[in-house]
Order: sequence, then C-alpha cells, then structure tokens
Amino acid sequence: MRIIPVLDVMGGLVVRGVGGQRHLYRPIVSQLTSSCTPVAVASAFREHFGLCELYVADLDAIGGQPPALTLYETLWREGFALWVDAGVRDAAMARSVADAGVESIVMGLETLSSPTELARACRDLGGRVVFSLDLRGGVPLGDTSDWQAGDALAMVRQAVGAGVRRLFVLDLARVGEGAGTGTEELCAAAAKIYPGLEIAAGGGIRGLADLHRLRACGVGTALVASALHDGTLRRQDLDGLRPPLDGR
Repeated sequence: MRIIPVLDVMGGLVVRGVGGQRHLYRPIVSQLTSSCTPVAVASAFREHFGLCELYVADLDAIGGQPPALTLYETLWREGFALWVDAGVRDAAMARSVADAGVESIVMGLETLSSPTELARACRDLGGRVVFSLDLRGGVPLGDTSDWQAGDALAMVRQAVGAGVRRLFVLDLARVGEGAGTGTEELCAAAAKIYPGLEIAAGGGIRGLADLHRLRACGVGTALVASALHDGTLRRQDLDGLRPPLDGR
C-alpha cells in the first residue's frame, strides 16, 4: 500500500481539516515540525517517514481563487511528486495545473463542471487524471445535474466510462475527525466491479488498523495527515505496508 501525506493549504499555510468545515481550519500543530509552511511540512514528511509523494489540497483554489502554481512548482523542484486538487473545473484548467509540474491532477466532484470535462481531461492527460469522488456523509457533493445518477457507485461507473483509471474516494465529513473513512464498502464494491481501477481513499484515517481495513477492501493508496502529525502512525508502521523492493 502506498501512503501519501496530505497538505491542506489555506492562505499559504498548512492547516488541519475539521470535518470539511473550512471556516474552522487552523494552522497545524504537529509533532514533526514547528512550522506550518508547505515546504517545511513536506520536508518533515520526507525526513520522518521517507515519503516523497504528496497530496496538496489547495483550499483557496477549491474555493474559487487561482491555483497556487508557484507553490506546486516549488514543491516539484524540491523533489516531491505531487497530486494536486486545485478546484479544477474543466479540462483546460487541468492542463494548466499539469504544466506546473503536477504529476497527478485531481478533478474533484465538488468543483468539476461536468462529466464531459472529465472525459476531455482524460483524453488529454490520460492516467495523470485522478477523479475524486467527493462525498459528505455519503452524499455526492457539487453540481451533479449532468451525471446520469446521484448514486456514488453509479458515478464511479460513469467516470470509468469517461476514461478514468484512478479514483480517490473522500468523505469530507470524516476529514480530521479520527473516525475512519467510512467509505470501505464503496471502495470494496468499486474494486470488485473494476479490478483494474487504481483506488485511493482518505479522510479520518486513525492508524494502522484503518490502513489494513482499506487494503482488504482493494484500496492501494491511502492519503493521511492527522495520524502522521499526531504520531499515531509511525515510520515502522508504514514500512510494514510497503511492498519489498523485489516486488514479492
């Protein structure tokens, strides 16, 4: 299982998510570093856990401001591989984020204008596109009027039909709450129907038991923040989840 630490960035600082209620987000308090700047926090993840792949949630851009392209380019130059949710609304915006050195461009249901734009981005960027199935309390977020059905699993089906090869499942109500992702059943169903689909999950991961549970549901990538900052996940825990170098 791949573990990817999350940087929730707001106002130029890394903040701690609280159930998706962004007006309550405050700068992180971490056992890893005294700094809240994105580069310092990213460097702490690398130093303490050996993690060089990051998920950046650009909360300002998700809220409608321009993407922090300079930040993405800085992290890329520092040697980090990036997944970025910059509130992408269409294929043209996805391309601009990709051109800033972002390896994996997240297109979230919360901000995506339509499944048509998702399909266009997939044609342009292929496997670099990650479709984020954004939920709140299990209910899909955003404007779902152009989707064939409001059911989460049906949306996965339509996204795969649009060319999506990588799926991220996130229930925002669980972010930072330490109650588990709550999406295991959905992930397991998606993995069973689409065995070739790369599935990631995050939001509320408490520790090693949650990671094992997600892996058993077919999740190959876990996105984690609070459990790393709070010390409930240690480097030896993560090392035990990584495949050996020889692939066996």
